[in-house]
Amino acid sequence: MTIEFSAGDETPDKVLAVTGDWLREAAEGIAETVQAVRGGDLPRVKDAEAHVKALRAALQLFIEERGRVEKLRKQVAGAVGTGGLDFDVARDEIGRRLARLRDAG
Repeated sequence: MTIEFSAGDETPDKVLAVTGDWLREAAEGIAETVQAVRGGDLPRVKDAEAHVKALRAALQLFIEERGRVEKLRKQVAGAVGTGGLDFDVARDEIGRRLARLRDAG
């Protein structure tokens, strides 16, 4: 299977890496704001709200992209482990095990 991206599209791994960078930047902004507030710079508390919103948006994008990347990796790998349940085989196996239990007493 070949997955092609159009010329302007970034590959999912690249988007995931950029999103990871955004997560780091937002987390660093929150950490800097917390340190400033602990140091007595109380007006910086307002900055925390913007940093938390940025972190939330980056985290949501990261989760979505990670899901897309995993889905694409599974598609590329093929139908590995995606076989359906064979109820006839399962029913036969259950019958064999029950017969053994009956025979064992």
